[in-house]
Amino acid sequence: MSCWPTRPMPQETEQQERRNRIQVARMVCIATGAAVMFAAGCTVGPKYHTPSAPTPSAYRELTPANFPTTDGWKVAQPKDDEIRGKWWEVYNDAELNALEEQVNISNQSIAAAAASFFSARALVKEARSQYFPTLSTNPSISQIRQSASLRTFSTGSGSGTGGGSSSSANLSFTEYNLPFDASWQPDLFGKIRNSVRSQVYGAQASAADLENTRLTVQSELAIDYFSLRTQDALQELLDSTVIYYQESLKLTQALYETGIDSDEAVAQAETQLETTQAQATGVGLTRAQFEHAIAVLVGKPASDFSIPVEPLKAKPPAIPFGIPSQLLERRPDIAASERLMAQANAQIGIATAAYYPTVTLSAVLGLESTSAASWFTWPSRFWSVGPALAETLFDAGLRHATVQQFRGAYDQTVANYRLSVLTGFQQVEDSLAALRILSLEIQQQDTAVRSAERNLKVATDRYKLGIDPYLNVITAQTLLLGAKETAVGLRNQQITASVQLIEALGGGWGKSQLPSGQQLMAKLP
Repeated sequence: MSCWPTRPMPQETEQQERRNRIQVARMVCIATGAAVMFAAGCTVGPKYHTPSAPTPSAYRELTPANFPTTDGWKVAQPKDDEIRGKWWEVYNDAELNALEEQVNISNQSIAAAAASFFSARALVKEARSQYFPTLSTNPSISQIRQSASLRTFSTGSGSGTGGGSSSSANLSFTEYNLPFDASWQPDLFGKIRNSVRSQVYGAQASAADLENTRLTVQSELAIDYFSLRTQDALQELLDSTVIYYQESLKLTQALYETGIDSDEAVAQAETQLETTQAQATGVGLTRAQFEHAIAVLVGKPASDFSIPVEPLKAKPPAIPFGIPSQLLERRPDIAASERLMAQANAQIGIATAAYYPTVTLSAVLGLESTSAASWFTWPSRFWSVGPALAETLFDAGLRHATVQQFRGAYDQTVANYRLSVLTGFQQVEDSLAALRILSLEIQQQDTAVRSAERNLKVATDRYKLGIDPYLNVITAQTLLLGAKETAVGLRNQQITASVQLIEALGGGWGKSQLPSGQQLMAKLP
């Protein structure tokens, strides 16, 4: 008597099939209802609000009394209280404009920051993919041989002498398998939503970092360019001074040859001339270094790059600085700090979601057969479907510590944000103070240059009349050259301060230019 169950009758098979279909339909309905319920789940974690930051009502340096005497200050008019995109064009320098355009294309620091942004944008797409189920397949064809010992053991001893006769039956067969696995984790408590938000905020911070890098490089280029032009102006001054000293030496030699002056005066004139010639030669080194630095900024080899000589002529343009509260919207570094706060806040929500259970809906279906001919037939099907629930019952305070860790990280980003705001106002005030003080200093220095020119004229006339020695002329010439060099340096500091003010105000950027979450989730190029 066989111990195996009897084969069901055709009518029983049909009823069993009907019951299976009803069961599958019920499972699908349950899964669909659960999906709808879970899709409307809550989001745990603190809601994000931008923390307050110390913001003054007005810039301290901007007083009505300072406007008439300060170069580069402008009272903001309606619809004219912002710096425009290509801010460097306010200097009206075609060479600078061309170099700045090359920076946006070829600078490697900007290229690296752009690559970092594209990577952050891809992370948004990765996080968003968790909203959807995953589907996988693993088709296989396997040649299988069963153990003869196990087969004999399972069929032999209980059947008498006939049991061993079946041990030589089919011990090997081919298995054809085509499974499809599907799984989905509903976002019941907002873990996925917070993950997506975290990556969106991180990508926005990366976009702000990119703009901050761009602004920094653009400003550095402008400062190096004006410093190079300052060297050209200094070179022009020294070259003209060398020519003047050569004429003075000829005069001294002529007076010496006529017996009016001494050989000492000639030696003094020669020393002064040769010293100034060496100083004029040394300017070329500093200019070459600025030129090489500009070549790196525009992404070109220094060996193949040159800028024509032209003395500094630009003056600080009128810069619309707006009101202090606008600074928080204009500066990309402050915007990046604010987005990092939002990201840290979302991380708290992700950590908080670990307190709640995780539900996973999974299904497996496919075709399985030991015959290629019947592989794709209806009887070869198999399936399973159902939910799974996972919950941590005890973790010795791990989840609590994780939440506290991210709360600490959030508090750190808040402090960094407020520090960025304070630093921003400091940099604006520094640049405004520099422009105000340098404007007054330049006026005073120009007066000193005119006085030095008058002093040299008097000393030269008295020397020609034989009243004073040539040493008085040398002293007057040295004073005049030093005064003119100082004036050139002050104008370089002034134009540099104007660039730094534009950078401190955020250039032509605005927070509204940050990509939205929808733009970040759009198809990658």
